[in-house]
Amino acid sequence: MSVETKSERKGAEAEASGSQHVGSGGLWDSVKNAAFIIGSGIIFLAAFGNSLTWHLQKFWGASGDFWQNLWTKLYLSFDGHYTALFCLGTMVAPTLAFWGSNALLMIVDYTGKPSFITRYRIQTDKNNPVDPDKLRHALKCVIFNHLCVAGPMVVAVHHVMTWRGNPCGPELPTFHWALMELAVFSMVEEILFYYSHRLFHHPSLYKHFHKQHHEWTAPIGVVSIYAHPLEHMISNTFPVIIGPVIMGSHLSTTSLWLCIALLSTTISHCGYHLPFLPSPEFHDFHHLRFNQCFGVFGVLDRLHGTDNKFRQTKQYERHVLLTSLTPLNDSIPDAPKKSQ
Repeated sequence: MSVETKSERKGAEAEASGSQHVGSGGLWDSVKNAAFIIGSGIIFLAAFGNSLTWHLQKFWGASGDFWQNLWTKLYLSFDGHYTALFCLGTMVAPTLAFWGSNALLMIVDYTGKPSFITRYRIQTDKNNPVDPDKLRHALKCVIFNHLCVAGPMVVAVHHVMTWRGNPCGPELPTFHWALMELAVFSMVEEILFYYSHRLFHHPSLYKHFHKQHHEWTAPIGVVSIYAHPLEHMISNTFPVIIGPVIMGSHLSTTSLWLCIALLSTTISHCGYHLPFLPSPEFHDFHHLRFNQCFGVFGVLDRLHGTDNKFRQTKQYERHVLLTSLTPLNDSIPDAPKKSQ
């Protein structure tokens, strides 16, 4: 039986004592930041969409809508077996996205090489290289959650979605409708993940369920779904999959969203603040301190004051998109420790 660490005890005590209230100015700043990020992405993709489609059509030599033609061929090839099409579509592409990205990260974590990647490690004294036994133990849990928890949930979601219509319909959604759906999915995930995540940090639930995930105080990408199966169902999978259910989304949008969600949580846990990728500092700090930074975008953390300590740290200063090749630990170094 493992002994609870001092950090874990502090995290549970701080969580039990409740959150501090913050002013509306801080919340408004956070809302504006989230709106700017989401809005900029939508505007960029909307402006880029027609050009991207045109270039794809030219590249592939397609006449007409390339993606619609591709989907029509796939749709007709399944000839009414739409349950199989839905399950394959929601499992194959997301699985390749998750395990493809994590295979590359695990090579770096396991070997501690190449140095041009490891120099971007956030917690420089951890996982250098990763403990092989600890990694193997985590992988068994991750594979179980992926196949035996997420898999059956996908089948259940298909049955629920077919009550509203055919999620594998012959017509693809428009480009702009898909963007709107992705924005809705993101907001739903932020709300449900934040509150379910905080629920699992309650002392009565933490020690039985969520403590397993926090065995990794310095996370790596694959442990993004290293969790108790009940937690993986309620806090990891449900907040992601319920958005497409609410919107009655097409398989194409659902599959794209699952790929984005899995890549996003992989980056958040990867332990490396790499150039031109979203900053993982926010969630890495959560693993380090336990009682801060519970959400995805940080809007609800600002509302409930669960990012107060984070905003007073060097990690918060580094919580930006890295647009140079200089690691942020070098350009924004930790303050020198006071001499004893």
